[in-house]
Amino acid sequence: MTSLASTSTIDIQPMRPSAIPAKLAMALMLAALADWLLYGERIGLSLSIFAVAIACASLLANHASLEWRRALIGGAVLALGLVPAIEEVNTLSFAILTIAMVVGLLLATNPETTEFADRARALRNFFLFGPLRFFPDALQVFNMSAFTRAIALWLLPAVLGMVFVALFAAANPVIEQWVSLLNPKLIVEYVSVWRVLFWTAMLALVWPFIHVRWRRQKSVATAAADVAEPEPLASFVPAEFLGPATILRSLILFNVLFAAQSTLDGIYLWGHVALPTSLTYAAYAHRGAYPLIATALLAAVFVLAAMRPGGAAEKSKVIRPLVYLWVGQNVLLVASSILRLDLYVDIYMLTYWRIAAFIWMGLVAVGLVLIVARIALNRSNRWLISANLIALTIVLYSSSLMNFDALIADYNVAHSREASGRGVQIDINYLLTLGPQALPAIDKAIALRAGANESCLVSRRDRLVEQQRQDLAWRTWGFRSWRLQRRLDAQAKAAG
Repeated sequence: MTSLASTSTIDIQPMRPSAIPAKLAMALMLAALADWLLYGERIGLSLSIFAVAIACASLLANHASLEWRRALIGGAVLALGLVPAIEEVNTLSFAILTIAMVVGLLLATNPETTEFADRARALRNFFLFGPLRFFPDALQVFNMSAFTRAIALWLLPAVLGMVFVALFAAANPVIEQWVSLLNPKLIVEYVSVWRVLFWTAMLALVWPFIHVRWRRQKSVATAAADVAEPEPLASFVPAEFLGPATILRSLILFNVLFAAQSTLDGIYLWGHVALPTSLTYAAYAHRGAYPLIATALLAAVFVLAAMRPGGAAEKSKVIRPLVYLWVGQNVLLVASSILRLDLYVDIYMLTYWRIAAFIWMGLVAVGLVLIVARIALNRSNRWLISANLIALTIVLYSSSLMNFDALIADYNVAHSREASGRGVQIDINYLLTLGPQALPAIDKAIALRAGANESCLVSRRDRLVEQQRQDLAWRTWGFRSWRLQRRLDAQAKAAG
């Protein structure tokens, strides 16, 4: 007796190693075209030209599996998506063009998805897993002999190692100087870590259009023969690409790279050793915060992909300690990012975005610790997601009770050049944008700038007082506004 309720998925298009070299050549040509059209240039019509080039390459690479009637419909969808991008390239037109390209590809190459839910699932998988397939698919060029197997074992560590080095170079001007010394002078003028990252990103983005691999439902009888249903990411990754041997090599290399970055932070950031000539602590602190957080997030993704529950890597007595060490280094990396941002705020004052960055970095650190807890306690990924959602809920709820307007205003006035003798001058215009909750700090700023002509400032301050008075009406009353009014009344009574 068969059941129609249970289904699984398989690839529509099997891997054909003989076709991979030609498709790789197409992807490289598209990456070169993207370099010429987009890299270091203002983007306009060039984006539409690149999109048409991707569509033509996709048509050529997948002509054998196309239904031309559906291909014409897909082409019409792409044409509609090109119109807003040709009109003007902005965030919305870029999103429309991207969606139009993927929808057009789905209509042209996947006739089996007719239901809305199937198409939505196919699009989701394309966006989530499509860009991750380039390097695993590129490995199919090789026959897995001893030599090519060794290449496969080191490809992931080498590629991710270069990505980490590029991120560290972006975050750390000292490492950037070291990297620049490794390249011949003529190559440095053209090749940079950012260009390498750009080519890598372009290859990953165009590959799903060149080597199309949708997924379809298969019968229960076929699914029952499978020992276990693979995870979505695992289905795209050969065993040699993310097996225990590759993971071990990756972790050894990554721990060495992260130790170098942590050592430099320990010397310059925590130890306050003098920086090399032409580098300032402000530049060192500002450049590093956000790239290092991106590095920690990438590391977390690798750990989750490598340490799948019940996998061979998770059970390894050698790999687990290396994972713990690497996650610990990532937590230290996040701590360095927080210190960098704190040093920058100490000089250039506090804003909403910088508070959000502090909160985000704290959540990243908590997420890394929870990853270690999941591995150590043998918990599932569902447990990890639930724990992170609980942490996020606590942070969001606590943030809803924080008076960030007053916090930012009080901090900026107290750490301004007028009040502390260092930092930057009070940005009074920014304080006024924070609303009535900044009034106590604005009053302190007015007192500190008593010698200046502040008639305009006083009038704008009075408008905030009027807004605060209106906020005390019963329809708009809030406990925070009531507390502010008590504080203002106390200040007025003390001044009188």
